[in-house]
Amino acid sequence: MFSWNLMKEKAAETAGREPSLKAFLQPLIIEQPDFQHSLAALLANQCIFLHERIDLFQNVLDILQKDKTIVEYAIWDLVAVVDKDPATQDFLVPYLFYKGYHSLELYRIGHSLWNEGRSYLAYYIQSRVSQMYGVDIHPAAVIGKGVFIDHATALVVGETAVIEDNVSILHQVTLGGTGKETGKRHPTVRRNSLLGAGSTILGNIEIGEGAVVGAGSVVLHPVPAHTIAAGIPAENKGRVKVETPSNTMNQMFDTLF
Repeated sequence: MFSWNLMKEKAAETAGREPSLKAFLQPLIIEQPDFQHSLAALLANQCIFLHERIDLFQNVLDILQKDKTIVEYAIWDLVAVVDKDPATQDFLVPYLFYKGYHSLELYRIGHSLWNEGRSYLAYYIQSRVSQMYGVDIHPAAVIGKGVFIDHATALVVGETAVIEDNVSILHQVTLGGTGKETGKRHPTVRRNSLLGAGSTILGNIEIGEGAVVGAGSVVLHPVPAHTIAAGIPAENKGRVKVETPSNTMNQMFDTLF
């Protein structure tokens, strides 16, 4: 269970053990009154290049204060990292250092700006995330809570893509279009699904609830719920044994059905 007070204590303890990190941890966590202010400081700090004279902190804080679901979703996302990643032992490490988490939360800020009609600032954030992390999520995409983006490098999520709750996504995944069509032209990924490393899903197709897309697969047709699709082009290989493959993170599709 996530606790802001415990994470703040962990940050203070870490600063005591690693004095060189004190100046890094103090403004982001130790000196902040609550998770909302800390998240605003973290995301603003991640998104600004050293040579730029732009103050994002107040913009981000204003958005978090207006749109309470972002803070709620940020906690869900953080819990998802700890629950699903065996390399992660506490909340502090992914909160401070995981680019998948940072990219997702910065997308959430950009999405809120996009919905307010502030598209240029939304594009600014998208551009900075792409340059810094190699993660390109269009601010108009719709992403639910409890989403885990593992490693994240080379992730692409198109403008009309939809990702529901509790989806797990590994690196080099593309949710793309198939050409210059307009309207809904990117995939919809239903809840509890797992998208394996290097998978490419193209067009206005649906990945059903609890489905698995095998690593390196190219998906051009809908995948039914609780089904694994693998290959180039992907074919349906059978039914997934578990209800929530996004939690097990098992990409060895031959053991799943």
